[in-house]
Amino acid sequence: MPVETIDTLVIGGGQAGIAMSEHLGSGGVPHIVLERRRIAERWRSERWDSLVANGPAWHDRFPGMEFTGIAPDAFPGKERVADYFVDYAERIGAPIRCGVEVTRLERNPGRRGFRAETTHGVIEAERVVVATGPFQRPVMPQIVPAEAGVVQIHSTAYRNPGALPDGAVLVVGAGSSGAQIAEELLRAGRKVYLSVGPHDRPPRAYRGRDFVWWLGVLGKWDAAAPAPGTEHVTIAVSGANGGRTVDFRRLAAEGMILVGRTERFADGRLSFAPDLATNIANGDANYLSVLDEADAFAARNGLDLPEEPEARRMWPEPACVTDPIRSLDLAEAGVASIIWATGFAPDYGWVGIDVFDDRGRPRHQRGVSPEPGLYFLGLSWLSRRGSAFIWGVWHDAKHLADQIAIQRNYQAYRGPDGR
Repeated sequence: MPVETIDTLVIGGGQAGIAMSEHLGSGGVPHIVLERRRIAERWRSERWDSLVANGPAWHDRFPGMEFTGIAPDAFPGKERVADYFVDYAERIGAPIRCGVEVTRLERNPGRRGFRAETTHGVIEAERVVVATGPFQRPVMPQIVPAEAGVVQIHSTAYRNPGALPDGAVLVVGAGSSGAQIAEELLRAGRKVYLSVGPHDRPPRAYRGRDFVWWLGVLGKWDAAAPAPGTEHVTIAVSGANGGRTVDFRRLAAEGMILVGRTERFADGRLSFAPDLATNIANGDANYLSVLDEADAFAARNGLDLPEEPEARRMWPEPACVTDPIRSLDLAEAGVASIIWATGFAPDYGWVGIDVFDDRGRPRHQRGVSPEPGLYFLGLSWLSRRGSAFIWGVWHDAKHLADQIAIQRNYQAYRGPDGR
């Protein structure tokens, strides 16, 4: 089979790959996008049935196209989001090939460019953009052994309450996924334990504006990437059921049982850290800090937005916080399922190029790797807080397209003697 050649190869056909394709296309850069399954596949097959976007439709989109058939302040469902990317790719004429997986990526020995081995043959490219996103390998801590007799799944495998066996459910992780799944199970009549670790808890909306608007006017979306190793912050926010602030005290008042971080398992019992009250309090402090900054911004700029003093009223401290459960006999409590909403780890085993740190994360400067011609896109905190969000990845892609154009211009220079 002959080797195909292309100027720029984009690996991944989700929001990052499509954004990259738009900017490369606008700059006249010949490129192809490879997607191992369907466009935006993870939205369709690795998320639960009722998932909606965490931001409203007016905000969580690319600049060039709005969502149709949905109110600007509504939260589109996962299938609608995936369809949006399919429509966008068609609109810009993105050269996407679906069903093509890259199994190995290496530098060309002794010459410029890269060699990608795929399920449909070999492609050589001058430049490669790895746009496979931040959600690669689901992390399931090896705490509860398989022989414990409970069903254990990662949040990517959860679909709906009816797909779980009868009985109580422990959800480990109280970020956006864990909080939304736990509340859905509670509404379905399940007994739910939620293991709550450190988190930020912004208001869903305040003084008539969604929190994404407040983060925008306060300049927080543009916050620079923090120091290595401190990038990840669990954020509890939800657009489910029309969107409302995640409030763990309220969930406890509605019947959910909160516990601290899940630590270890022995003799049929799970043990939890004594940090629940601290985690709840720190989440409250984050919540109130956003309100304080929003009030100060409104006053300083004379914004005619209604004050909202009730937003500062807290639910009473639930018994599960004042008298926390430190260990739980799973059988005695009737826990039949554990859902690990514990995030993801990078998985670049198919990239045979030395550009990763000791934790397997790409080394880069705003997506530009130390290996000339190799770029990364779609990662959390790639350049700023908004990098992993739909609109944020679009702007990061523009920066990388500019860097690619600069390098192409350098390579096109032949010098006064034409060499």
